[in-house]
Amino acid sequence: MHTVFQPGTADHGTTREGAATTRVAVAGATGYTGQELLRLLSRHPAVTLTAAMSSGTTASARRLPALARVWNGAITPLSAETLEREADVVFLALPDSAAAELAPKLVAAGVRVVDLSGAFRLRDGAERGRWYPETHDVPASLAYGLTERERDAVRGAALVANPGCYPTAAILALWPLAPHLADVVIDAKSGVSGAGKTPSERTHFSECHGSLSAYGVFSHRHAVEIEQELGVEVTFVPHLLPIDRGILETIYATVRAGVTEADVTAAYHGAYASSRFVRLTGRDLPEIKHVAHTNFCDIGWRLQDRRRQLVIVACIDNLVKGAAGQAVQNFNVAFGLDEDAGLN
Repeated sequence: MHTVFQPGTADHGTTREGAATTRVAVAGATGYTGQELLRLLSRHPAVTLTAAMSSGTTASARRLPALARVWNGAITPLSAETLEREADVVFLALPDSAAAELAPKLVAAGVRVVDLSGAFRLRDGAERGRWYPETHDVPASLAYGLTERERDAVRGAALVANPGCYPTAAILALWPLAPHLADVVIDAKSGVSGAGKTPSERTHFSECHGSLSAYGVFSHRHAVEIEQELGVEVTFVPHLLPIDRGILETIYATVRAGVTEADVTAAYHGAYASSRFVRLTGRDLPEIKHVAHTNFCDIGWRLQDRRRQLVIVACIDNLVKGAAGQAVQNFNVAFGLDEDAGLN
């Protein structure tokens, strides 16, 4: 049996001004995304942080110096029992396998979950079994958390599957135009933090500094996620940038006959007129530095009419709009708060 959740019904604390707050916990708090969550949630006006846990059953000994005087709590070992007892909402910044096991248990216990792993993003069972074989139990009350498209679903979901960082930028850039496009190619580049905190040969400083490399060609699970949401086939090639954070995607597509740049502009403005965190830059193409450390997705475009060739450039911070920031945005929607609460 799955609980039907109502916005704003889990208020168990108060702010200094007397307003109600919600008990929130973060599991996987020592990773890049987990630390970003702590930074955002610690200053959120409607949140009481009750627990910050490591990804394992032993507490991480690592200090979090970037959060000094921002969040002064202690990292504790991962404990499902503690999360069930002390939180109304849990943000999971865990590996896929751990999230796949823990999220259904929390939902069954009446805890709302925002999951930042990939464990629950794919709807098709066969595709999910291929890319996320650890996911066996999928709660019925589940929403795909691309906030700008799924606000209504997020409001009542027990479990929100936060989108991947690459798909966030790609889907926001392509969704308003998808029915009018063909031959879509997504040339995506991400900073090294997108690979997570666990080091590897690919992310070693000596390997990535001063270099640029493609990876996951025809074998990256985010391509399936993008196609799921857009309903069109894409060619998706990710690249590793020698910077710490940020995503830039240059997207190439052919538009159907008769589509003009004015039509493209109208489609974007129609789709995002009420979206706080999508900034449309038109012919002024965005850059990573414009969005770093923010929850914005900047989208610019140019259309060559004669060849019907469209170029779109979309930029996000992979740790904020591509992960922790969008998760907090979904929390705000779910609890009927201002969508930018804690994100300004």
